[in-house]
Amino acid sequence: MTKFFSCSVCQLNDLSLLQGKIVLYAAIGGLLVIMGAIVYYASLDNPELEQVEIKLSNVELIDVNSIENQAKLEITFLVKNPSDKTFTVAIISYELYANDRLIGTGQYSTEDIAMPGRAAFYPGSEIPLKSIFKLVLSDANAQEYLSITRGESVKYSVKGSITAETAWSLVEKEFQSYME
Repeated sequence: MTKFFSCSVCQLNDLSLLQGKIVLYAAIGGLLVIMGAIVYYASLDNPELEQVEIKLSNVELIDVNSIENQAKLEITFLVKNPSDKTFTVAIISYELYANDRLIGTGQYSTEDIAMPGRAAFYPGSEIPLKSIFKLVLSDANAQEYLSITRGESVKYSVKGSITAETAWSLVEKEFQSYME
């Protein structure tokens, strides 16, 4: 009789162990499904975020430091939201060209500002974003530097990427823009 009861207890232990494993695997599977659903839901914003439009609006000489051979330029980008989704702009990284020659790289960044503190691009809105660009005189850009600091006519262009984001999604888009 003791043999009968000891086998029943063994079977019960095996059964409860199996049930525990099933519950654990079901919980892990459910968690993976929820995480996948969150990623899928976040990706639904991507096509609308990719509609962001950006163009070089203005380049203005602010200051010239002839002692250190540096000039400060204010770069203005006009960012437009043609989509139905509100977003913010985290980063605009760009290469600035003067008369088709690269004069340096710059960046507009609000990464260190919480999303509610950034400019919100509501559907149909168009907002200018400004960035300070430091131009340092070098052998490679001497002609462009002199043209800019003397106030001569310069054809500006930019090439870069813009990062637009919502609470759930983030899209990086390449752009190129010209200004005369």
